[in-house]
Amino acid sequence: MSAARNHAEFGECLSAARHSAADDPVAHGAIGDFCSARGDYPAALDAYDEAVQLDPLNPRYRYNRAAVRRFLGELEGAEADLDSVIAASPNDAEAWHLRSDLRVQTADRNHVVELELRSGRGFQDWRQEVQIRFALAKEYEDLGQYRDSWRALHAGSAVRRKNLKYDVRVDLQTVDWIREAFPAAVQDNSDCEPSGPIFIVGMPRTGTTLLERILGRHCDVHAAGELADFAVAVVAAAQRAAGRIDLSRPALIAASARANFAALGADYLARTGPRTGNRPRFVDKMPLNYLYCGLIRRALPNARILHVTRHPLATCYAGYKTLFAQGYPFSYDLMEIADYYAGYRRLMAHWHQTLPGQILDVSYERLITDPAGEAERVFEFCGLKRGGGYVDVPGGEWQTTTASASQVRRPIYRTSIDLWRHYAVELAPVSERLAAAGIAGID
Repeated sequence: MSAARNHAEFGECLSAARHSAADDPVAHGAIGDFCSARGDYPAALDAYDEAVQLDPLNPRYRYNRAAVRRFLGELEGAEADLDSVIAASPNDAEAWHLRSDLRVQTADRNHVVELELRSGRGFQDWRQEVQIRFALAKEYEDLGQYRDSWRALHAGSAVRRKNLKYDVRVDLQTVDWIREAFPAAVQDNSDCEPSGPIFIVGMPRTGTTLLERILGRHCDVHAAGELADFAVAVVAAAQRAAGRIDLSRPALIAASARANFAALGADYLARTGPRTGNRPRFVDKMPLNYLYCGLIRRALPNARILHVTRHPLATCYAGYKTLFAQGYPFSYDLMEIADYYAGYRRLMAHWHQTLPGQILDVSYERLITDPAGEAERVFEFCGLKRGGGYVDVPGGEWQTTTASASQVRRPIYRTSIDLWRHYAVELAPVSERLAAAGIAGID
């Protein structure tokens, strides 16, 4: 069935569901939840609008509408919704945190006093404390009160880490298992012209969304967001190769090297088809796909891999200060984030050695200071014709659900390049740990 026909049939079903919902806010809310999970945020917004109109005092509908408005770039409307949620439910810490993240706070317009008062009243559970402390850290940093920001951030991260089951040593061992499973160099066996997906990989909070935004403005490219499909397809391929499903992590990695790579590539494209409309050139910006560069080149030889790099301490700090909805458990402890970063760099060095010339490093700093020049390199590597008007354009209409959903609305800005330097003293242990691991360029 074609993507167009799928879309048409979904539209018909959605119209029928709305008609059946009539004056039932619960039904409209459920439709909004479904559309949001499906990634159809305009349809989700319409449904939540109906639910709020029918039940304006229900904070759940307003919070969900605020989240969707943020994805769509309607930040003022999102903040108004969250103001209403917090007024009705002062203990809704998620609403406090989301509201702080919507915009840059200013001396004349911020929520620091409210957040400090809320913090002083204590917390019902650890999740609530984490949300409030991260919100405080964000607002204090916006105001240039860096010591207060670090105090709140460090406290919130400690609480979050205490409630995680995670061992960074397993991730570091994973790097070694991957290097052992894919030791040999792979020649570039792609066709003359690149025609497959474009993968953006690297550490989180390094500018992957910015690069996707630049690529997505090209008429031949569809920005599909962060897709988990390659990892899922790898697991399935490894299980088929091993003839069993109960594989340990090292056994799964070893089996992935024996997979049917052509079948893996076809499976990935089939899994992503509903999100990409089966377009041949789309961007998959899942950062953790850096783990699979060797498999990507074997399974999808016409794909292109873009690796976004950023200053080591800027990378570590940007991850540390972000409260991720899921994933990246290493990011809440300074020593763990340093160790993970060193492991990531070790694996990327391995991929560059075994995939010579097949991965393009893209500098976050150059994307900020010379977006046109860096974009030129990217477009040439991806085999895309140079176009105009796609660099440094405000992203008001851009849809994204990543941690950058608010920042991506702004034109390209330079303030984040050296932001970490305000915390040089606090980040000194990270710097020492990275230096001991042989990471250069820390100062």
